[in-house]
Amino acid sequence: MTNLTLVVDDDVLQRARVRAVQQGTSVNAAVRAFLDDFADGRTVQSEARRRLVALADHSSASSEGRRTIRDELYD
Repeated sequence: MTNLTLVVDDDVLQRARVRAVQQGTSVNAAVRAFLDDFADGRTVQSEARRRLVALADHSSASSEGRRTIRDELYD
């Protein structure tokens, strides 16, 4: 493995450390996972998009049928 030196604002690093502890990991592991995803072309946005499409595909909701009248929304 290669070492990597980054320059990060103190506040950002502190918040990252807190979040890492909350998630049971480390900042080092989070950065490593991010770089692995980034190098393979995976992004948070593309994963979120994939999950949203999957959710929509399995949803029983429909936009077809009767349209809601605006005044009914406020009742």
